[in-house]
Amino acid sequence: MAEGGILVTIVLFLFLWNFRTTVISLTAIPLSLITAIIAMTYFGLGINTMTLGGLAIAIGELVDDAIIDVENVFRRLKQNAQGGFSQTPETVIYKASSEIRNSIVFATLIIVLVFLPLFNLGGFEGRMFSPLAFAYITSIAASLLVALTVTPALCYFLLGRSRLLREERESWLVRWLKARYSTMLNWTLQHPFEIVATSVAMLAVALMVFTLMGREFLPPFNEGSLNINITLPPGTSLQESNRIGRTVEEVLHRTPEVVSTTRRTGRAELDEHAAGVNMSEIEVVTRQLNRPHTAVMEEVRQNMAQIPGVVSEVGQPISHRIDHLLSGTRAQIAIKLFGPDLVTLRNKAEEIRKAMEGVRGVVDLLVEPQTGVPQVQINLNRRAAAAVGLRADQLAQAVDVAFNGEAVSQVLEDQRTYDLVVRFDDASRQSVETIASTLIDTPTGAKVPISQVADVRVDQGPNTINRENVQRRIIVQANVANRDLGSVIDEIRQRITREVPLPEGYFVQYGGQFEAQEAAARQIMIMSVVAIAGIFSASLPGTGIDAVGITGHGKPATGADWRRHHGFRFRGNPVDRLSHRIHYAVWNRHAKRNHVDHALSTFDPGRGCAVPPIYHSGIPGTS
Repeated sequence: MAEGGILVTIVLFLFLWNFRTTVISLTAIPLSLITAIIAMTYFGLGINTMTLGGLAIAIGELVDDAIIDVENVFRRLKQNAQGGFSQTPETVIYKASSEIRNSIVFATLIIVLVFLPLFNLGGFEGRMFSPLAFAYITSIAASLLVALTVTPALCYFLLGRSRLLREERESWLVRWLKARYSTMLNWTLQHPFEIVATSVAMLAVALMVFTLMGREFLPPFNEGSLNINITLPPGTSLQESNRIGRTVEEVLHRTPEVVSTTRRTGRAELDEHAAGVNMSEIEVVTRQLNRPHTAVMEEVRQNMAQIPGVVSEVGQPISHRIDHLLSGTRAQIAIKLFGPDLVTLRNKAEEIRKAMEGVRGVVDLLVEPQTGVPQVQINLNRRAAAAVGLRADQLAQAVDVAFNGEAVSQVLEDQRTYDLVVRFDDASRQSVETIASTLIDTPTGAKVPISQVADVRVDQGPNTINRENVQRRIIVQANVANRDLGSVIDEIRQRITREVPLPEGYFVQYGGQFEAQEAAARQIMIMSVVAIAGIFSASLPGTGIDAVGITGHGKPATGADWRRHHGFRFRGNPVDRLSHRIHYAVWNRHAKRNHVDHALSTFDPGRGCAVPPIYHSGIPGTS
């Protein structure tokens, strides 16, 4: 922000070539920023990256309204000085400010309307960009308030009777630009049809190019680090997973940009993101050398592909967190397949993966690990169980207590508390035969082996069952490299529709960044139409200030008395009325201080409406 302020100062001075006008214009920056910070504090917003971004974007525009006012006031004061000071500086400044008041008010309103759609964004994008829009809009609105109040007052004190008003010189930059602009303007006025036709053609070309542009939810980040997820086959032991993890870290250090690695294998069952020991997450700290970050990521992917049995996903920490927040996966694309049967889900997910392999730009392609693992299954024989009075829930409870254990009490030892768990010893759980011969109690008091009331056998079962909205689902995820996200999704949709027929009861949902991008684009499009409609409605004829004054013979002392006695009224849209009242509030003090004698409203044919009244100070030649 400091660099931006310095650049604004240099540009202002080069164009205005006057320290006083430059200082008056620059006053809008600190006053607007202070007002914006006060507003953010009032609404509970702090200073963070997004609010600072909004203020930084606004830096160059905070002086716009003040520059327009100062330039017009300075020009009118010069003309008044060349005419022998026929009007008082107060009158000239008021007239000059009134001339451009509507322009700066509506220009600021249009800018505010353009940023309003950001407040309508929901989810992550709304939480991210709303503070930026709020900081920007409040600072711009504050700059308008400064231009309507503080700037005219500073012009009166610093420029009212300055000797600079008699100087004719302009900055060399302005003279150089005027000379070339005059030539271009003359040629433009002689060829109006060619100019309009070229503009329309360029607009048409821009619209066509816009439809072909790539679509992304967020721009690519360069976070200076990598986040790599390693997935091994389900059932891999902790020792084997740890051995392969060390091998992966050694491969990563072959890349010159890699500084250090930190690995975490598995996550506890009560963790918010529980994971088995077959999954590892590696944080990689990198340094910037002679290659772009994307080239480093591509080399890491190629090195990881050489390790057999390892499925890797290469990303960055913040990007992964955003992806996980949007879709529950750590990838840009999450294709969710829903259906009732686990085997069919796995088969169709594999077909989707094969269809996506041929899409250019798809990397880190992975099917959610969901495979069969050996299980000991105990299936109740209801007829046999009913013969001894045993219900299914009673058998399930007995088996759970016997083999998983149940905490029945607590043991206090050395200020520490331990659960006392009751379960069968290890020898009773070593084989299927031992489990089948285990005796359980029945409601009749008799003890029977489990094999008498249930079928005990070793079979294959799913390692995990994932659900979403009470439906079973499996995810095929991928990232995108060297291509835009929107075109990749479009091609994936076409391939899945053409190559992967889905049985009845199965359907696909496309999630991740693309889902958020589409939702945000729809909302912005709707609100943009509303904003454009607001801009055009504000520009329609009849919405400007209609200040009607009926002259009389009395001589009230203030503008308020003048309006009360002469029937002045504010009409038009709320913005016009507000800006008009601000001007009257400022100039009422001038009226009291200078003993205003009379006031008139004048009609401006060029603007098609009445302009604010001009106060007569009793000095000959004023109007």
